[in-house]
Amino acid sequence: MQFSKSTDYALHALIHLGLPERHTNVGIKELSAALGVSESYLSKIMSKLRQDGIVRAVPGVNGGYELARPADQITFLDVIQVIEGRQQLFECSNMNSRQHQLLAQEGAPQQEQPARNGCLVEKVMEGAEEHLHQYLREHTIQTVLDEALKHGNHESHKK
Repeated sequence: MQFSKSTDYALHALIHLGLPERHTNVGIKELSAALGVSESYLSKIMSKLRQDGIVRAVPGVNGGYELARPADQITFLDVIQVIEGRQQLFECSNMNSRQHQLLAQEGAPQQEQPARNGCLVEKVMEGAEEHLHQYLREHTIQTVLDEALKHGNHESHKK
């Protein structure tokens, strides 16, 4: 499993917007320069984040983007689901195979039909996905900002 570059840029853009010294919104030019990505590509990403209520667009000559809610209320899972979509990571495509039916029969009481037990591989994968989602729910934009401050990786500490 690999997340797209769009997810990478979205997370980094949100961290940039959440920096403690940020008292104003950030224009797309500044944001794209800070991330090293084209303005048009970043605009598409920011549009998705805006539509989902993660960032707010500030109109006008001095306009730009700002976080629409506090950084501690924006989870990594929120961002990933906006950019990557909310689809299930794994879907069993082998339900009718002989192997699947044998596995289902071995795990089922004799009177049950094998097809009713579901895919045993899918059960494992769903468990892994739930653990991943829980981990990503526990980490927010603020989590990263706090970690950066703790390690002195913050721009105001480099001066």
